[in-house]
Amino acid sequence: MNESTHFGYQQVSADEKRRRVRGVFDSVATRYDVMNDLMSAGLHRWWKRFTVTASGARKGMRVLDLAGGTGDMARLFADAVGPEGSVLLTDINGSMLACGRDKLLDNGYAIDAVQCDAERLPFPDRSFDRVSIAFGLRNVTHKEVALAEMARVLRPGGMVLVLEFSQIWEPLRPAYDWYSFNVLPALGRAVARDAESYRYLAESIRMHPDQDTLKTMMEQAGFDGVEVTNLLAGVVALHRAFVY
Repeated sequence: MNESTHFGYQQVSADEKRRRVRGVFDSVATRYDVMNDLMSAGLHRWWKRFTVTASGARKGMRVLDLAGGTGDMARLFADAVGPEGSVLLTDINGSMLACGRDKLLDNGYAIDAVQCDAERLPFPDRSFDRVSIAFGLRNVTHKEVALAEMARVLRPGGMVLVLEFSQIWEPLRPAYDWYSFNVLPALGRAVARDAESYRYLAESIRMHPDQDTLKTMMEQAGFDGVEVTNLLAGVVALHRAFVY
């Protein structure tokens, strides 16, 4: 049965959502990094670096980066684990994965890349010391399934890190909404020639579980000690948790 889910504010079938999400990222892949810098005034780079530091990744560890897009997290993790360790870059979208692999190679990083679905990870149980997903979970249709898969592939004592847009501090919401629904689509039109994909971005953030709801979902998926750190008044939140 192809159940109903949401694509931004629209109700669509699960298959239709997967098709539309693929179309969004096929459209924006080559301009993704430029748009990230413009939309966040470069802050996304600090948020990602903060996440890798918070991971405590050490030399020799094995890291899985889900929905890794153009490779920013994979590169930072590669620096953290060194040549003794390994990083696996994954994404469900082939266009994004190709951009990430090429960018990493251009910068001297030979990191393995695998196209796969976060809901059906093709890796054995207890394979990784760290699993990360940055700005990707909100695009997953069955988030609870993906979270359970992350728990499955982590070794005992391993850590998951979910960096995602979240719910901003209430007094700032009107200004944030104006920026999201006016400035982001205009930037998308001007830079990526695609306003609709960035309108979807704004809508998908509003439909994503808030900080407490996501914490509960992670606990139900088998994670322990879930910690939440709000960044920029909750524009972004880092959820960090363990399996034992």
